[in-house]
Amino acid sequence: MPDLIIGGHAIPEGKTVQLELPVVRLYTDTDISMPIHVMRGRKPGPTMFVSAAVHGDELNGIEIIRRLINKKGFKIHCGTLILVPMVNVYGVLNQSRYMPDRRDLNRCFPGSPKGSLAGIVADKFLNEIVKHCGYGIDLHTGAIHRSNLPQIRANLKDEETRHLAEIFGVPVLLNSNLRDGSLRQAAVESNTKILLYEAGQALRFDELSIRAGVRGIHNVLLNLGMIQKKYKATPVKPFLANTSAWTRASCSGIVNNLKNLGDQVQKGDPLANIGSPIGETFATVRASRSGIIIGKQNIPLVQEGDAMFHIAYFTEEDTEIVENIEIMQDTLLPTQNQQAGTI
Repeated sequence: MPDLIIGGHAIPEGKTVQLELPVVRLYTDTDISMPIHVMRGRKPGPTMFVSAAVHGDELNGIEIIRRLINKKGFKIHCGTLILVPMVNVYGVLNQSRYMPDRRDLNRCFPGSPKGSLAGIVADKFLNEIVKHCGYGIDLHTGAIHRSNLPQIRANLKDEETRHLAEIFGVPVLLNSNLRDGSLRQAAVESNTKILLYEAGQALRFDELSIRAGVRGIHNVLLNLGMIQKKYKATPVKPFLANTSAWTRASCSGIVNNLKNLGDQVQKGDPLANIGSPIGETFATVRASRSGIIIGKQNIPLVQEGDAMFHIAYFTEEDTEIVENIEIMQDTLLPTQNQQAGTI
């Protein structure tokens, strides 16, 4: 394999290197760099990136990458793995989803070296990292005050992408259209097969989501032949959701949730009650269709029209999906006393 060049650094095969990719300088005369961990095998093979914190307040992915790096015996046998724990370093510093120019980095791809700050970061990440890679996994969480059930979103109409999504090993696969300006769109246009992993909530670590993410990346690397070490795990059968929708608040008030992430609901089932501070109930939010709750708002206050429950609709039996969600939970969190960081 030829040397891999990132930010002017030549990385030969068989080497593991940590480097800092310069981005831009702040007006305080402070240089900001993107941390990168590169692991190269001694044999030719695929090149894959794993990125986190494209939104700076989405922290689960940072911990997933930290655990991969520190995982005992974890070694790339062939090909190259590029780990980028913080794409939006500015957002992480400020505990903010956005860049300092208030732009959403995940709507600024492919970017431009002479564009906005977000555009410069997008351009550098795309050209220095993504364009080297045939595969990628982008790690996300729900937005502030929202939690997501571990799920993969991808273009499941592409046969190889769907296969990798199934291999990842979470119960829910969501066929998701490409969004203009997203990293996923730019990656696809660069002929990179990419999965988007959604799990947990912003500004919080969620142990189930982290363990499912580490295991999922491990599964994909093993399937691509990039690692050799196998481990015993209970398989999780994934189910495809072609459609999903948010159920919204019909009025403003204080929320009493009746359902949780991963719950199966039938059309008309009560999801939450909305009431006043003095105990009056204004409305009951009900499921408009049968499905599985894959996302929910956590803050117990809503304004009329706020998104409250994200429900995915399946063609398979919902009871089978619920069973596989339970298998995932039992496999990854078998006891409450296990130490974080073990799988």
